[in-house]
Amino acid sequence: MQLDPDQLENRLHDEFSATESQVRVVVRQAIDLAETGRYEADVGTAVTAAVVVAELGDAPSGTVPERWNWWIGSLELAFGGYERFSIRRYRT
Repeated sequence: MQLDPDQLENRLHDEFSATESQVRVVVRQAIDLAETGRYEADVGTAVTAAVVVAELGDAPSGTVPERWNWWIGSLELAFGGYERFSIRRYRT
């Protein structure tokens, strides 16, 4: 299964009450991550909306971009090479 950006967008809004700008930046980063195939190679599963929502749900707290960075940080620690997918800033 491939990442469906519309499904991810809807799930992020529903699950985390995220703003449009928060969702936009996370969806863009998720698409970039999925397109590289790196996560699938390292973890053995594709990046899907369900995977992203589940992983962000494991984060201790924060906005959707903060949760995304928490997940990407854990991937960076575990495998290396994920820093480029972190969110440095976004428009509100």
